[in-house]
Amino acid sequence: MGAQRYIGVAERRARLALRQRLAGRARAGTPEEVAGSLVALHGTDPATVYLAVGARLADPARTVEETERALYVDRRLVRMHGMRHTVFVFPRELTAVVHASTGLAVAARERASLLKHMATAGAPDAAWLREVEVSTLAALARRGQATAAELAEDEPRLREQFVYAAGKSYEGLHTVSTRLLRVLGVEGKVVRGRPLGSWTSSRFRWAVAPEHPELDTAGAQVELLRRWLAACGPATETDLKWWTGWRVTEVRGALAAIGAEAVSLDEGTGYVTEGDADPVAGPEEPWAALLPGLDPTAMGWRERDWYLAPELRPRLFDGSGNVGPTVWWNGRVVGGWAQRPDGEIVRRILDEEGVGRDALAAIESEAERLSGWLGPARITPRFRTPLEKELTAG
Repeated sequence: MGAQRYIGVAERRARLALRQRLAGRARAGTPEEVAGSLVALHGTDPATVYLAVGARLADPARTVEETERALYVDRRLVRMHGMRHTVFVFPRELTAVVHASTGLAVAARERASLLKHMATAGAPDAAWLREVEVSTLAALARRGQATAAELAEDEPRLREQFVYAAGKSYEGLHTVSTRLLRVLGVEGKVVRGRPLGSWTSSRFRWAVAPEHPELDTAGAQVELLRRWLAACGPATETDLKWWTGWRVTEVRGALAAIGAEAVSLDEGTGYVTEGDADPVAGPEEPWAALLPGLDPTAMGWRERDWYLAPELRPRLFDGSGNVGPTVWWNGRVVGGWAQRPDGEIVRRILDEEGVGRDALAAIESEAERLSGWLGPARITPRFRTPLEKELTAG
C-alpha cells in the first residue's frame, strides 16, 4: 500500500466552498439542488432551512416561495427526524435511506421509553396506545395536515395526560399527543407539515409521511455515508460517528462497503469516497457567506479546527453545542451576525487575520443580499448564542 495522500487545510476549504455551494459560481439554482448537495439541512429551527437555502442560491429573491414549493407543494423535500434524533430536511428520495439507516434504532428506543413512562405512571398499556395510534393516523390521512389539537378533536384520547418522573426534581405532566406524535415522527410514519403562520414559525402541522420502501439497515447506512462523504469528505471517523449517530462498528462497516480511501489530515486519518483523493482546485474568486444558526456546513464536522478557530467557539455556540449565525471568508469562520428588531443585519469580525478591505466589502455585499430577500421578515434563532444576543441588543 502506498502512503496516504495528505489533504491540508487549504484544500479542505476549497472542497467546502464548492461542494457546500458557497462560492459564487458553485451556488445552486433551486432548493432541491441545495439539499441534494448537502444531503441534509438542519430543520429543528424552521428558519434555518430557508436561510441555509438562500445563502446558497445564485438568485435568492424567491427563496421563500421556492422552498415552500419544494416542501409543501411538490413535496420533493421532506422535514423529518433523522440522525442523532434531530429534525432535518432531506430530499424525498432519501427518506427511506434515513429511516432505515438511523431512524429504526432510535424509534425502538423512543417507543419503549414512552411505554415505560406510561406504565410507571399507571397510564393505559401498549394495546391502548396502539389503538390511539391507528385512529390518529387515520384522522391525519383524512385531514391531510393537522395540528395536535385538531387531531385530538378526532381522537380525544390524545388529550390523556400522565405524570413523568413523579417525585423527581424534573417531574412533569405529559400529554399523550405530544409523546405519541414524537414517536410516530421518529418511526417515519408522520412528518412535519406547513407551519402555523409564516415560514419563520416554530409551530407546525403534522402530515402522513410519504410512502417509501423498507430498506436493509446496513445497505441504507452504506448509501447515506457514501452521499455524505461525497459532499463533506475528507472526514475523520470521529466526524462520521458524530454526524450519523451510529456505533463505530457501523461506521467502519459502511466505510469498507463503499471502498472509502484513507487520506492524511492534520487531525490524523480521514476518508474520502473511492476515487476522490485527487487534488481539488479552489474557487476562482474569493468568497464570503453569512450562514444561519445550525447551518449544515458549520455543524457538518465534529472536528472543526480547520475552519473554526477554537477561541471563537464560546461566542458562537450555545451551552448545548448549537452554532449560531456565522460570517465566513474563504472557507473559515471569521465572525458572527444577527438581525436586529428593525431588520438591520449586523456583523462582528472576531478573527481579523486575512480580513482586509476586500473581505469586508464582500461580507457587506452578502449582508445586503440577505437583507434584500428577507424583506420584512424578522429572524430570531431558536438557540441563541452570546454573540448573537450581544449584536441584537446593540
